[in-house]
Amino acid sequence: MLIFQGYPEGTMDFERARYNMVEQQIRPWDVLDQEVLDLLFVVRREDFVPPVYRAIAFTDMEIPLVLDGARTGECMLSPKLEARLLQNLAVRRHEHVLEIGAGSGYMAALLAHRARHVVSCEIHPGLAAFARANLERAGIRNALVEQRDGAQPVGAGSFEVILLSGSVPFVPEALLRRLSVGGRLAAIVGEAPAMQAQLVTRTGPDSFTAENLFETAAPRLHGFPEKDGFRF
Repeated sequence: MLIFQGYPEGTMDFERARYNMVEQQIRPWDVLDQEVLDLLFVVRREDFVPPVYRAIAFTDMEIPLVLDGARTGECMLSPKLEARLLQNLAVRRHEHVLEIGAGSGYMAALLAHRARHVVSCEIHPGLAAFARANLERAGIRNALVEQRDGAQPVGAGSFEVILLSGSVPFVPEALLRRLSVGGRLAAIVGEAPAMQAQLVTRTGPDSFTAENLFETAAPRLHGFPEKDGFRF
């Protein structure tokens, strides 16, 4: 397990590290929406990482999610990828959001600051509890973490925004149809090492458009099928 010991307890300047993250990683990666950049100073990323990794909360890397010293096999996405996806989704205050892959709850917290309500699904029971605790401690009241497989849609409700916080071979049609007309879904699609971040918009009852945003890579979300899926 990666253990970072670069700073003695209590000596790290988190505000300086946060500023450097925004100015040296995120802004140069074409995240220019000032509301998104400002939000990164409001939601304290260091409070959502496992305590053993708190000193590297702002590093340009995926941070392993461990619970009580044990690996979960999951991770937080890099800060610049989280910010870029948030920018491309352009969440508005009246919108309802579905996130699949809650992880530590950090992305749900960012989304909650921009949306009316967020439902975040997490398949790992321990991580679901970790995310809930982090959101509660941060005072986030409009985000609900559900411990379940987000790849299997339940209920009949629709969402204006859906975010897959991880990669999938393709986006299942059943998930696309949870979008309301005009709604947007962001996902990282394809096979490593060359995946594409995509933004899918539902343009009508039976019509969707997909835009490739940028090349990237991310760990797989669990529960999603590997065979061919919806064709645009």
